Amino acid sequence: MAKTRISITLDADHADHIRAHAERAGMDVSAYFANAATRQMAEVEAAEAQFARIDAMIAAAEAEAVSFPASAESADEELTEEERREVDEAMGLVYGKNGAAGRTGSAVCRCTTSGC
Repeated sequence: MAKTRISITLDADHADHIRAHAERAGMDVSAYFANAATRQMAEVEAAEAQFARIDAMIAAAEAEAVSFPASAESADEELTEEERREVDEAMGLVYGKNGAAGRTGSAVCRCTTSGC
């Protein structure tokens, strides 16, 4: 099989660090990079394969949703107190207690069933 050269540019400290790791692994830098890249590609491909079915379901749902008519926003006054609590609880699961899950990733499941 014919080989192809790929050039990369690194700062000197980073290059030295990589050389040291390659040496500890008993490889030259080219083999070390090829090994690392091959491992990374295998991990990404495995993750993509694992989630391919759900990604397809999401894409289908999004495509279907485009055809739905827009619904009018429900005014808070139209909700019962119980419905408001349920909405608040659901939003808390998504955004976290203080609405900061997007920043902290701290949404916590508060389910009481074992299927949570």
